[in-house]
Formats: sequence, structure tokens, C-alpha cells
Amino acid sequence: MKYITTLLAVKDINISKKFYEKLFNQHVIYDLGKNVTFDGGFALQEDFPWLIDIPANSLIKKSNNMELYFEVDDFDEFLKKLEEYEKYEKIVYVNKPKKHEWKQRVVRIYDPDFHIIEIGESMEVIAKRYLNEGYSIEKTAEIIQHPIEFVKMVNEKQ
Repeated sequence: MKYITTLLAVKDINISKKFYEKLFNQHVIYDLGKNVTFDGGFALQEDFPWLIDIPANSLIKKSNNMELYFEVDDFDEFLKKLEEYEKYEKIVYVNKPKKHEWKQRVVRIYDPDFHIIEIGESMEVIAKRYLNEGYSIEKTAEIIQHPIEFVKMVNEKQ
């Protein structure tokens, strides 16, 4: 068996497609009209209840029980992009930007159909930051709460 994709039920395929293309740099690899698959490994489906033969009112809006997760190398630049997008389209925040105890900055928003999207600062970027500030591999791993093997791999890439 092979896992293929995650599919999100959406109300308006064009609005959702634009959202993911503009904010998340997703590129369409298949556009089948009411079904769109992105190169990021997920798909959108309009008229999902009809497709799987369930009542239209059985879809739960804003269920808050799953999220798509993206990482960015430049978190501040993404926040600017989000701010720019908000000039034209309303963004509904789950959480405003915050920093976790493992030093990762994140923001959570809803997409147009109220699926949760988390955007986090790349953990590799965070590890590099601490290593470049002179912290040891072991101390960096402790601070960012990641395995030493991960920090060693990041250090070897530098």
C-alpha cells in the first residue's frame, strides 16, 4: 500500500487554489476542475459531500482536529507576506505569531474553509542560529529540544 495525498474539502475551489498559490507558493500539478492537487502533497476537492455520497450538512466547519504544517526559512518575511495578503483578503488567525519553548516561532491561521494551517520557522534555521552563536551541538539540541543527531546533521550542512 502507498500513501498518496491528504484531501481538503473546500467550498470554492478557485478561492482555495488562489489562497494556497499566493500565500504558500504551492504549484498545481493536477487541475481536474473541482479537484486540484498541489506539488506540496495535498489536494483540494469542491463538492466533497456529493463525491462521497454524504449529506452536504454533515461537513464540520472549523473542526480544529487537523492542520497542514509548513516551514519557512525566513519567518519574518512570511509574516510580511501574510500582512500584504491581508490587504486584499481577510485572514482569520487561530494564534497570532508566538514562540514555543523549543524556540520555534509559529503562526496558525485558517484557510478559506477553516482548515488550520500552521507556519513555523524552519528548525534547521533555528539550529544554525544557535550553532553560529557559538553554542555546542549538545547545548543547541537541548535548547531547541531536538535530537543531537538532527543538530549534527544541520552542523555538517553548514
